Amino acid sequence: MDRFLPLLSVLALAVGVTHAASPSELYWRSVLPDTPMPSAIADLIKHSTNVGKELALSHPAVKPMATSSKLRSSFFLENDLHAGAKFTLHFTGTGSRPSLLPRQAADSIPFTNTKLPEILARFSIAPGSREAKAIETTLEECEEQAGYRQIKKCATSLESMLDFTTSALRTRDIHTVSTKVGKEDSPEQQYSVVGVRKVTGSSDWVVCHVQPYAYTVFYCHTKGKSKAYMVSMVGVDGTKVEALAVCHDYKEGSNPKILAYQELKGKQGTGNFCHFQPQDNIVWIPKS
Repeated sequence: MDRFLPLLSVLALAVGVTHAASPSELYWRSVLPDTPMPSAIADLIKHSTNVGKELALSHPAVKPMATSSKLRSSFFLENDLHAGAKFTLHFTGTGSRPSLLPRQAADSIPFTNTKLPEILARFSIAPGSREAKAIETTLEECEEQAGYRQIKKCATSLESMLDFTTSALRTRDIHTVSTKVGKEDSPEQQYSVVGVRKVTGSSDWVVCHVQPYAYTVFYCHTKGKSKAYMVSMVGVDGTKVEALAVCHDYKEGSNPKILAYQELKGKQGTGNFCHFQPQDNIVWIPKS
C-alpha cells in the first residue's frame, strides 16, 4: 500500500486540502460540545490523510495497516495500586496509524467476513498474509455475539462511535479518560507511582479499543461494575505518565482462559484485578 502514497499526496494537493475542521471534528463539537476531544482521537484525525471524498471512497487506506498500540504489563491487584508502588511497563505508543475515515466513506465499504475477499482486494492486501489474518480476526470479533447484559459495536468512524456511546449511556453529558505518556515510544522501564486518583462518575461505562484493520476501527462495549483510576507515574528516565488503570471483579471460578486468571491464580478473593490501558484505549463515563 505504500506505493500509493506519492500519487495520493499529489492528488491531495489537486483537490485542495485545507486545515479546516474535518467532518469528524465538526460532528464531535455538535454532539459533545462540552467534552474535550481526547488526544488519542485528535492525533488520529491529525495524521489521517485528507485526500477528498472521492479518493477516500476509492482507496481509503492510504497509510500502512497498523495494529493497536500495546502496553506490556502484567495484571495486578487493586490493593497494590498506591503511591510508592513500582511497575515495569512498556508504553509502545500509537505508532503509525491507518486513516480515520469520515462516516460517508466508512459506510460505503463492506465490513463483514462474508465480503473478506472483496475487502482484501480493495486494499491490495494479499490473501493469507499477516495483514489479511488480522483483518479476518477483527471482523470475527466484531461479529461475535455480545456477552450477557453487554452492548457492543465495532465503529468504523468517529461519528459511529459517538452515536453508539451516547446511545448506550443514554446521555451526552460524558467525559473521557485515557492514558497519556510524556514521551512517545518510551523504553520498557520501571515506573514509580506518585499519585492515584479514582475516576468519578456513573458505574456504567463504554470502553473503546482500536482494532488492527486497514483503517481505524474502534471496538466499543459497555462495561459495568468496574472501577477506574488515573495513576501518576514517573519512569527511571524521567518520563511522566498519567496511566488509566481499570479494575474488575475477580472471583473464585473465573474463566481460566482469561490471562488475568492465569497470572493471579492463587490470589482469588484478595481483591479486584487491574490492568493499565494503552494510549489508544478510551473510556467514556457519564458525568453523573
